[in-house]
Amino acid sequence: MKLPVLPTYYYHDHFEEMLAFVSKTYGSILTAEHHEFVSRFQKFSKDAQCLLIRMVNRRGAIFNRQHFRYPEISDIDRALSELIACGQVRGLLADDYSAFLRCVPKDKLLTGARAAGCAVRTSWPKPKLVEHLLNKVPSEDGFAHCGAGQFIVVDNMRPIEFLLYLYFGKTEDDLKNFALRDLGIMRTNKAASFSARFTNGDEARACFYYSKILDRLELKSVGNFERAATEVLDGPCCPTDYAADIRNRAAHLAGQFFEKRGDHDLAEKLYRAGSSADCHERLVRLLYARGYKESAEELLRRMIDDPASDDEFMFATDFFARKFNGRRTGLCTELLRASRTITVDDTHRGNPETGVAGVMRREGHCVFFAENTLWHSLFGLLFWDELFESGQLHSGFDWTPHCLKDRSFARTFASQVEAKLAAIRSGQALPLILKTIAARYGRPNGVFEWRHVNVDALKTLLAGASPDGTASIIRAMGEDYRSMRDGFPDLMLAKDGQVKFIEIKAEGDVIRRNQLTRLRQLGKAGITAEIGRVDYRFDPEQDYVVVDIETIGSWSSGDRITEIGAVKIRNHEVVGEWHSLLNSQRVIPSRIV
Repeated sequence: MKLPVLPTYYYHDHFEEMLAFVSKTYGSILTAEHHEFVSRFQKFSKDAQCLLIRMVNRRGAIFNRQHFRYPEISDIDRALSELIACGQVRGLLADDYSAFLRCVPKDKLLTGARAAGCAVRTSWPKPKLVEHLLNKVPSEDGFAHCGAGQFIVVDNMRPIEFLLYLYFGKTEDDLKNFALRDLGIMRTNKAASFSARFTNGDEARACFYYSKILDRLELKSVGNFERAATEVLDGPCCPTDYAADIRNRAAHLAGQFFEKRGDHDLAEKLYRAGSSADCHERLVRLLYARGYKESAEELLRRMIDDPASDDEFMFATDFFARKFNGRRTGLCTELLRASRTITVDDTHRGNPETGVAGVMRREGHCVFFAENTLWHSLFGLLFWDELFESGQLHSGFDWTPHCLKDRSFARTFASQVEAKLAAIRSGQALPLILKTIAARYGRPNGVFEWRHVNVDALKTLLAGASPDGTASIIRAMGEDYRSMRDGFPDLMLAKDGQVKFIEIKAEGDVIRRNQLTRLRQLGKAGITAEIGRVDYRFDPEQDYVVVDIETIGSWSSGDRITEIGAVKIRNHEVVGEWHSLLNSQRVIPSRIV
């Protein structure tokens, strides 16, 4: 399919579309800094606007002005002078030295280093060469000998980055998604109206602040982690759970880095700065390893008495029992040892779920591949109107409502949630689901994929599982969707009107914490859930089909098949046969006849 041709000023149109949307939707939380940028941008000439957007759409903030080749910009030098005059663009400063060296080609770095009197080797990779120059050549000499006069820096990017963050909900570097949309490569949401992602300015700024830290930590350098540690410990307070979640992730990542480096004091500060289950777990393990067992025990008791999540409760009870109550094995190990062993034919090695499904069917079960997709489908179909028809999306590029990310869904739609949970308990949920499928089938969303919707599996779950138990699991998903979105068992089995779930573990597999938590939650809800350990061996009950063919010759490019025969074998006995002649569409030689 031929892609459409984008108009000359497509990127300018995209930027103005973004500015107009953010100014209208988030005007109440934008600060004077953001309004000043919008006003300043609108006063630029079109050439200056286009040049600024071109630089925003490229990686980094340092550019070689000689590389600007934009035919739609009539006078690049004048546009650049306009941006420099207003302070949007500037020359290099000493703080830009490291980033500048990474922008210079390796051959220019070698020439510049030698001109500065620094001994270097051509065989060195560029990162090593850059590190050597940073240590041996002062910034003023490096600038002078590596052509810094042609480089410029886009300054004061934070207002632009914040506006993009409000629009996309993540730290987007550019507007490439708009171009992908216009080319027909990326589908966008056609919702009639969108709501603001943030209504609290402090929350928006805190989320942006900590999201930028996470963005930088993707480049795993010592300097980035040191800077992140300072910014996390000295950063703004988090007025909402969502902002705290982002801060917790940054604290956890930075804490792990310094823990591995042996800087345990800094790691402990970072873990204490976080309030997530991950931070608490690392803090307990670190305190225990350093010999502060009383502090570790006190923290574990708090986690058990007032857990932040079911995952935290599982870790705390397991660790406490092993370290302070004398139990020798963990809950995961005990559960695996107590699980059922299922003999699966060796041909299913690498795909144990299919092998177990075959065994279960021979035992008379109706088997569905469930895992997370079954529960996602049930949740998304049941609450479709609340999620996707009530203004919970925030731009055309959004598919997952923000209320699921910040855990506000259950509060926002409390009455609707109670009504639909009551429908599950009374056996009236299926008509609601079928109505949604009939009306909304095929519409993209960020909760489930339509190709994974299995109506028979949904009917079986609603009919065979405890209605109260099913409702309690769906309630938990609404209260904390991010924590509940994975870890559900692989298979759902139905027999004699009863449903149970089974998590499949092959040899060498371990059960993850979230899987253990889901098994516990299902069991607590009155829905049978267990682990099945796969034992690979020859299974005499496994069906095999032996196939034989007759041909008019052995030349693969020209000869054809004339007959196919097959026999099905089970436990060394033939249990089925099939054969058929085929029209070879070729003259059959007499010796073959």
